[in-house]
Amino acid sequence: MNFNKLYKIIKDRQDKLPSGSYTTSLFQEGPDRIIQKVGEEAVETIIAAKNPNKSLVISEIADLLFHLLVMMAYLKIRPKNVFEELETRNNSKK
Repeated sequence: MNFNKLYKIIKDRQDKLPSGSYTTSLFQEGPDRIIQKVGEEAVETIIAAKNPNKSLVISEIADLLFHLLVMMAYLKIRPKNVFEELETRNNSKK
């Protein structure tokens, strides 16, 4: 799955707030909870990276990326915005 597809699913959950959805619960709990989850997942990713279990690191990175996309959706930031910023940074170094 790519970032745009996952972001679209997250935005759909944000718009429709289907019951029983973890993503819905994050949006209902609000920005403090969303931001908290990004922080938690970042720490868990760092801790996992200190260990030799590659599959655990991959799992934690996936969790972090998911929660970052939820935060981006809440803040109305699209993946395209982030990739454009990265492109700008890359072009400025040439």
